[in-house]
Amino acid sequence: MKQIPNLITLLNLFFGCIAIVFALQTESVIIYVNDEFSGSSFNIPEKLTWAAIFIGIAAIIDFLDGFVARLLHATSSMGKQLDSLADIVSFGVAPAAILYQLLRFSFAREENGLEVSMIWLMPAFILSCAAAYRLAKFNLDETQSYNFKGLPTPPVGLLIASFPLILHFNAATLGIGNLLINKWTLYVLIILLSYLMVSNIPFMGMKFKDYSIKNNLPKVILIVGAVISAVFLQWIAVPVIFIGYIILSLIYKNKLT
Repeated sequence: MKQIPNLITLLNLFFGCIAIVFALQTESVIIYVNDEFSGSSFNIPEKLTWAAIFIGIAAIIDFLDGFVARLLHATSSMGKQLDSLADIVSFGVAPAAILYQLLRFSFAREENGLEVSMIWLMPAFILSCAAAYRLAKFNLDETQSYNFKGLPTPPVGLLIASFPLILHFNAATLGIGNLLINKWTLYVLIILLSYLMVSNIPFMGMKFKDYSIKNNLPKVILIVGAVISAVFLQWIAVPVIFIGYIILSLIYKNKLT
């Protein structure tokens, strides 16, 4: 029974590996019509959307392994280490592979862009390094039970995973497609997300200490906002919820330390 949570954690790693395979199998040609981004002029490779879906599955499993471990009273140092190792793959390497491909697509819009040097694509993996550093620091810090120092890796992984889904289903909305396929936007995101992960900025965890609204107000606000956003914004809700999470964490940071 004690090994059940560890087996679930390994499923997280397993689906993260599948996500990487799908992310790297995107040799499709990108076609632009009149240099405008729209649902009809750009087709995100289907395998990249599958990579995003498998990262989402890994995130669900990442939540379940901790829940099952507490339910079976099977929490352990081994489980904590294994969870972090799995998270590096699923929410560090797999999302970086997606960023790598999105950078390729961005350069493909330019003249001779398909021949872009690897040097311009490798910054995507700065995210993986930051995720590894953040998780190592987390494993050594016993104070991060209900809140975190530095941005947790799963939200970062889910944010990046939402990009192919937004490009596939919501690209024409508010011109967001052009924004997500812009190399400078992607470079800024890589730097910003990497910094937030390795920083000591306090971020709220989603565990409830009790069931009172007063003591869990930012979490309640985030959950309600997430439901409303999902109904009206579809996949665009993911970055909206992510931004809301950061804002609420900063507003209530004095209560998180």
